[in-house]
Amino acid sequence: MLDKKRIRLMAKMSAYEKKHAKEDLRISSYYKKDYASLNTLITVLWITVGYAILAGLYALCNLNTLLENLTITKLLLMIAVAVGIYLILVVIYCVFAGNFYKGKYNKAKQRMKKYYRDLTQLGKMEMKEKK
Repeated sequence: MLDKKRIRLMAKMSAYEKKHAKEDLRISSYYKKDYASLNTLITVLWITVGYAILAGLYALCNLNTLLENLTITKLLLMIAVAVGIYLILVVIYCVFAGNFYKGKYNKAKQRMKKYYRDLTQLGKMEMKEKK
């Protein structure tokens, strides 16, 4: 005999498996700190690449203006400003990326716990039905 609770539970579990299960399983295979650190490091690498490309393009576009009346002190000042902006950008992105990936990990863990709880409940329903 069909049980409405069991069918609803199976439908909910199937929807979870289609939407989130694969990614949640991949995420929860890490520890929270490892997952957040790895993805923050990847974010820093991409920020570095993007900043280098933008800084290079800016320097190429304004090459004439940059080279006019260029002295060692002006060059050192421009380099210091570029490095300072880069460091500020990296620190801001690290803070936000760390928080974002910790939150993403927590949500994935919660969904996995709920899925396993539903799986246990489904198993109990089947055992009860067999009796």
